[in-house]
Amino acid sequence: MNRKQLERIRTGQGFIAALDQSGGSTPKALQQYGIEANRYSGEEEMFTLVHEMRTRIIQSPSFDAEYILGAILFENTMDRKIDGLFTADYLWEKKGIVPFLKIDKGLADSEDGVQILKPIPDLDGLLRRAVERNIFGTKMRSVIHEPNPQGIRKVVEQQFELGKQIWSAGLVPIIEPEVDINSLDKGESEKILKDEIFKQLSALAPDVTVMLKLSIPTEDDFYHDLMDESHVARVVALSGGYEREEANERLARSHGLIASFSRALAEGLSDQQTDEQFNEILTRSIRSIYEASIS
Repeated sequence: MNRKQLERIRTGQGFIAALDQSGGSTPKALQQYGIEANRYSGEEEMFTLVHEMRTRIIQSPSFDAEYILGAILFENTMDRKIDGLFTADYLWEKKGIVPFLKIDKGLADSEDGVQILKPIPDLDGLLRRAVERNIFGTKMRSVIHEPNPQGIRKVVEQQFELGKQIWSAGLVPIIEPEVDINSLDKGESEKILKDEIFKQLSALAPDVTVMLKLSIPTEDDFYHDLMDESHVARVVALSGGYEREEANERLARSHGLIASFSRALAEGLSDQQTDEQFNEILTRSIRSIYEASIS
């Protein structure tokens, strides 16, 4: 593990950009960017176009370490290059931004009010490749729909079991049990979730470090005590479907919580824009998310 990168994640000001739309969500991400499905044929063309979109974001002058601590990549992006460098190396060497990798393969069907992770085939092999590609950490997303204690326990236990495997491979895991922002009892789910996270943290070996990626809480500053836990390098928040303005407003009310936004980051960007227009919109987006993250 890169100690300089860990220190930056622990203490740096800024947020984490999520550029990790995977196979299932890539068509929607391209559509939001102004590229309809009739512009490409097959997965390879689709992934090439989305890599071009991500490259344009990453190479923008506004995508800068002054505002951005890290970036989460999709596996396909990890294996592609920007200006002759693998994406993770470009991020760190040219931008000073810490690279992460999305490792999950999607969600299982809903049961007990939650969706746990689908099995991840050959996870050890993927983690070895991530280390070879100079990735710092990983992320994996589960979803909680209802305040079902049994289901939430299952989500958190699975996340931490995988987290220990990831740590043993030399990477820092982002534990991501998302609470659906549209669930009727979101606040109750968050109370159960926080208790389960503390139980798992207390059982970790002293040297293990994790990050937490959580939905912006219903109660302001609700996760503040997790930020002080010795195993936790950083607590970050997903936008969860909120429009950027509302996500920023809610985030700013939870002090110390920083953004890890995906859709909200790319909101308003289009491949029809000139570079000047594109960079102007991305600059506004990045600065607004940064301001909400340093509150």
